[in-house]
Amino acid sequence: MANSNTTEVFEGKLTTRSRMRKFGLLLTGPGMLWLLVFLLLPTIFLLVMAFAQRGSYGTIDWTFSLDNVKKLLGYSSFGWSADNLLIIWRSFKIAVITTILCLVVGIPMAFWIGSHGKSMRTLLLALVMVPSCTNLVIRTYAWMILLGSQMPPTWIARFLGIIGENEALYPGTFAVYIGMVSCMLPFAVLPLYTSVERLDWGIVEAAKDLYAKPVRVFYHGILSQMMPGIVASVVLTLVPTLGMYVVSDLLGGAKYILIGNMIQQQFFGTALDWPFGAMLGIVLIISSVLSLVAFQKVGGKNFV
Repeated sequence: MANSNTTEVFEGKLTTRSRMRKFGLLLTGPGMLWLLVFLLLPTIFLLVMAFAQRGSYGTIDWTFSLDNVKKLLGYSSFGWSADNLLIIWRSFKIAVITTILCLVVGIPMAFWIGSHGKSMRTLLLALVMVPSCTNLVIRTYAWMILLGSQMPPTWIARFLGIIGENEALYPGTFAVYIGMVSCMLPFAVLPLYTSVERLDWGIVEAAKDLYAKPVRVFYHGILSQMMPGIVASVVLTLVPTLGMYVVSDLLGGAKYILIGNMIQQQFFGTALDWPFGAMLGIVLIISSVLSLVAFQKVGGKNFV
């Protein structure tokens, strides 16, 4: 085993292992301290509070029990209800579908942007990001107006028979998906465009020379090279969508409850049940991590 005081050459300088460890600690220390203070400690506090109880007038009773777990599963003094589990399932479903829609729209958009000249690409990327510079609530209200009963999208939907004569696109599930996709699409397009820019078209040409069918050319020659961008798009889209509550609250007409809405109601709404809100927050964190792990196992590896 090497002595910590043994002199070695590191980046052209004589040093020792002990000094290298101290130098490494000096570089990584601030980042580790930041993660400890602003990520790990709040998460631990949230986990502890999740097993406390709601006191009188919304206060926290630090008597620990499994009551919030039972409440999450739907058990109460009135019996069992699947409402909470259905809300969690709906939140997960909307997050997955929104992510898939962002990829379906974002991949062709990334190729379309990449097909233009350098100056035009810069302009198009700026246009993609412009909506993100506007407050989310304002953008959501704009969709509420656009999807209203007296606007052209609703007229077209009625003409095609998608909705009834006296119905509108807002409020409803369609409006929620439109709001979610429009909100998350810029964050999906940017990493996808970066992957498109780095494509090695020689691999695509080699696949064509080997008489691969178009599907296999796309699968092995293009999609496999874009996997880093796809993984980044999934992370930037799936995780925020799981906790979204503004879009579903406004475009769903305050009737489309997701786990983000439930958390908001526990902390800032009429419920004022912070321990149960903390339990929902832990569920949200676990759901996000499990979703990303599942994606990594199923589709996050490079195709061969």
